[in-house]
Amino acid sequence: MSSPERPNASSVQLARETRERFVAATEGVIAPTAQAIRERLNVLASQTGNVREMYQHRDDFVAFVGQESRWVNLTASGWRRALQGMQAGGSALQSLSGGLELINDDVVENNILSSRLALVIQDKASFELNDLRLRMQHLENTSELSTKDVLRPEVLAKLLVDQWLAAGLSRALWTKVQDVVQQQMLDVILKAYKDANAFLVSRGVMPEIDLKGFVKRAHGAPSSLPMSFSGGGVPGSAAGRGMTMDAPLHGGAVFAPAAIGLQNPAATSRAGAAAAAGDFPLLGAPLVIARQRAQGVLSSLKRFVTARIGSDFVGGSSAMAANAGGATGGPRSLSPGAASPVFVQAIMDAEVAFRAASSQYVVGDEATAIQQSAVEMRRRTAELKKKAPTTADKATVEIVALMFQAILAEERIPFSARVWFARLQMPVLRVAIAEPEFFGTLQHPARMLIDRMGSCVMGFDAAAISGSALEGEIRRVVQVIEQYPETGQRVFKLVYDEFVAFLSKYLTQSDATQRLMSVAQQVEQKETMAIQYTIELRKMLNDIPVREEIREFLFKVWAEVLALAALRYGAQDQQTVTLKRAAADLVWAASAKPNRNDRTRVIQDLPSLLQRLRQGMALLGIEGEPQEQHIKVIGQTLADAFMSKTDAIPSAQIDAMAKRLANLEDFVSDEGATDLPLDAASIELLLGVDAASIEVVPDTGAKVSEEMLAWAHDLQVGNWFMLDHNSRPTQVQFVWRSDRKQLHLFAAPGGRSFLIQAGRLASYLQAGLLVPAEEETLTVRATREALAKLDANPERLLD
Repeated sequence: MSSPERPNASSVQLARETRERFVAATEGVIAPTAQAIRERLNVLASQTGNVREMYQHRDDFVAFVGQESRWVNLTASGWRRALQGMQAGGSALQSLSGGLELINDDVVENNILSSRLALVIQDKASFELNDLRLRMQHLENTSELSTKDVLRPEVLAKLLVDQWLAAGLSRALWTKVQDVVQQQMLDVILKAYKDANAFLVSRGVMPEIDLKGFVKRAHGAPSSLPMSFSGGGVPGSAAGRGMTMDAPLHGGAVFAPAAIGLQNPAATSRAGAAAAAGDFPLLGAPLVIARQRAQGVLSSLKRFVTARIGSDFVGGSSAMAANAGGATGGPRSLSPGAASPVFVQAIMDAEVAFRAASSQYVVGDEATAIQQSAVEMRRRTAELKKKAPTTADKATVEIVALMFQAILAEERIPFSARVWFARLQMPVLRVAIAEPEFFGTLQHPARMLIDRMGSCVMGFDAAAISGSALEGEIRRVVQVIEQYPETGQRVFKLVYDEFVAFLSKYLTQSDATQRLMSVAQQVEQKETMAIQYTIELRKMLNDIPVREEIREFLFKVWAEVLALAALRYGAQDQQTVTLKRAAADLVWAASAKPNRNDRTRVIQDLPSLLQRLRQGMALLGIEGEPQEQHIKVIGQTLADAFMSKTDAIPSAQIDAMAKRLANLEDFVSDEGATDLPLDAASIELLLGVDAASIEVVPDTGAKVSEEMLAWAHDLQVGNWFMLDHNSRPTQVQFVWRSDRKQLHLFAAPGGRSFLIQAGRLASYLQAGLLVPAEEETLTVRATREALAKLDANPERLLD
């Protein structure tokens, strides 16, 4: 076997510069992360509760403040040393040299903490990280990034945890603030990956990642694993005995291979049970827990298959031989045809044949058609397994077939949609053969597409789907994928984005929903502007002596008037400008008037001022007795101003306030505009819409955790839920989220709509009053069912 060709000096320098830029970009987030942690702990320490919790929160805050700078310094210097170690040519194999060894409890628990953070990073940056990995491998002529490469999420995650403990801080405290670390890190790391890709593209490194254009691997070279199971560790059993530490968690977080299977009993009691469900304990926010459980299914599948195929699995996949990089060190070929043209042609022939056969199943008895489809799929699978050149290829064919068998048997998917889902089996098989991450990550575009389409259609009955635009879009998506078999996951990513865009229009296409969306969006804008105007008015009046009655009127009434006027007429419309000027005139009129000329001017201008105030309150719906009460208070305040002997407000200060009010929109920001008052009356008031068919569910002011708010913001449009509102369970579909993510619209099949504010939505999720209709995504459930069948009948994997 020929040795890999060494990269030239310019490639080495470019790779070094890419990593330096990445480290520099991510190093800058360490200090802000520490500050955010300190602020979180300070908030907790300020809260009231039972004595034990209060003392614990205070001790946590004191402990972190005492070691904050040390952790920041240790982490920053350790991050730079990690880069220097790579540049010095440290071997990535050093971490693998141990084979098997006993480890203590601390190592296991530290790895669990760091892998959880790495998993979240991988979830967020899956596509950018994958592209960067391909470009770096192409640049350096390697088949995989080093296990110590600073570009790997697990390297930074492990450094953060290790230095946290080295600074004298506890694991329990890390667990308490890990969500803060994630929030601070994710966007910065994602941007760093994007910038690294952009930098390499600007230097001419793979501007387009064309899977067909990779140099083909020489025949007989070692292959990588079809299911992203890296390294030479001993796999655990199907039941999850022992921790498969070398298996990447979600394509990224990797435990030390020395930990495999030989933990001491104390470690096994905690970590061994975790491995049965995945690779780490199911702790944290519900959304993270669901992802961990789903990842556990994939991990169990990897362990099962590896245990039965063994060395054949490691070296037997013809497609994976192409995927791992050439023996000559050239860039990888992800095209399965590069390794086995006969097998690839067999997959294409099966796809064409099944496509022709499936077109006949749409007409006639549905049960018979589904049965015929299942039989045809099984027959094609058997033929493909006979032609598969390696045991790994046979296993991949069988697993994909079982997954689609489960999808085809899913009765909640309307028949007309199920037929199109079935036609994705061969395109998905091509991707699974060519791209190992399909079995290793929940974020693979093929999985995401099937899951999104499945979650959307499972709430509709057959009559609602048949012949609809939704069915037409699913048909178009499948046909586009079939037309571009050579593009791998790229075509799945393309049509996934298109399907998401389609959903946002399709689910809100009715006139009633469009009208409600428009009103809700304007309610959000109006309430947000009112809060922003209130904040700005407070700033303006900080240094101006104004009676408390006038302040309260301006903050609670006039800010809403200005917001509604700006929304209805426009911020610079003459009517809005007149109302803005009224605020400045009211402040001046209510100030002391020791000068006779000023008192004369107030008397002359008062009727006009009161008229403008009445017009503004009428715009807001304040009329009759409530309006008269406000006018009475204002009149009394103005009368007191006549008698006041204090200094008057200088005209220059009033003019400056009027000028600032006239251009108020230039000064306001979104800061603080998160708690929006909301009720049915405000909707009716805004545009005169009857809110009888709208159930408005506003915030109640109850505290909700940031994890629950994050879950609420992560809900996907199109998914179905069971909503228990006022003891009336209703099946609803999430159809729209407002621009500022404050309002969420759920539609029930009967035509009723629920407009729920973000805080209340998080509360409902936390209390179990809003529950996802599906506990697992379609592909995870299909994988679980496939694994159950293989567990019961393992011989079918290769027969």
